Amino acid sequence: MMPEMDGFETLRRIRSGSSVPVIFVTVRGDESDRVAGLDLGADDYITKPFSPRELASRIRALFRRIEATEPPRLQQVIVDDWLTIDFDQSRVLAGGQEMHLRPTEYRLLYQMVSNAGQLLTHDTLLERVWGPEYRGEHQYVRTYVTYLRQKLERDPRKPEYILSERGLGYRFRDLGR
Repeated sequence: MMPEMDGFETLRRIRSGSSVPVIFVTVRGDESDRVAGLDLGADDYITKPFSPRELASRIRALFRRIEATEPPRLQQVIVDDWLTIDFDQSRVLAGGQEMHLRPTEYRLLYQMVSNAGQLLTHDTLLERVWGPEYRGEHQYVRTYVTYLRQKLERDPRKPEYILSERGLGYRFRDLGR
């Protein structure tokens, strides 16, 4: 019942680039609508009328499910004899020297190392590090990747750790090698 596009199309667009939690709040209560919404990727579906307490309870339940499925946090990662990252202590050693990372550099590095070997698009990194409102601002990612390379790489012009996928994004070197 939304003006420009319906909730189903909105959810399709959200799911094309994000796994953000979604609760459908709608007047459409037919079983076929509820099934369609859930099958498209909604985490919950609530029909009007409903009480504010019920909605708050559903939101709390959704956050409990999310917290229960979060992957374990990285602790210390020894990439090789040049680079060691200790996420618990917020310390990065490159070539035996401690590198001081800004908070944004640290969050970007955490996302990349957590997904080592996987391509992370510019928009994925923007959403996870800066927030969804920064989608499309690819220059932020490029700039901070440059900062990280200057601090972590033996030769920033020939990166070994943070690898570019031209026009797509970046991947941190596979840690299995």
